[in-house]
Amino acid sequence: MDKPACWNEERVGVTGCERCPELGDSRSQIVDGVGPTDAAVLFVGEAPGANEDEDGEPFVGRSGDVLDDGLRGVGLARADVRITNCVRCRPPDNRDPTGDELTNCRGYLDREITTVDPDLVVTLGKVPAEHLLDRSVGVTGEAGNLDAVTVDGEEYPVLLCVHPAATLYDPSQRGTFESTLSTAAEYAGDGGQSTLGEF
Repeated sequence: MDKPACWNEERVGVTGCERCPELGDSRSQIVDGVGPTDAAVLFVGEAPGANEDEDGEPFVGRSGDVLDDGLRGVGLARADVRITNCVRCRPPDNRDPTGDELTNCRGYLDREITTVDPDLVVTLGKVPAEHLLDRSVGVTGEAGNLDAVTVDGEEYPVLLCVHPAATLYDPSQRGTFESTLSTAAEYAGDGGQSTLGEF
């Protein structure tokens, strides 16, 4: 895989990207992934929100609190996993990223996946699931299911998960969210070989 323009190998992140003029104008900073660069589990969200844009870290604020609590509940800490987004700049007014914006950032996400080389990729919500898998996803019904994505010739298992914010708006999603995180924790613990088998 060729190194995408603006990719910083040492930071496993992006420097000075201007591919999306509207996002470049609206962002305070580029929000790269955080966590170990050799993490067994890589969580992928949609795009930074206002809190993330301000702090420079994915999944902070209320959604981040839900994710952190969920991870703790299954014996993981934020520091044990890597967390990133499909798009690294906050869309104006927290709108969904456009198809072009997702495409413009895809090379960075792919590079992060191959650099981290996780045992499991967990998509948080509909947008990252559809973006990575390149198909329509009914995330509520498919949460907890395994699929796969091929990046640079390597196949990575993908575990679909509801977005942490979904549990705030619909408490009935809490059990699905926690169950999916539990599956991710099993995968993190032993590479998924004994508990999940072949995906």
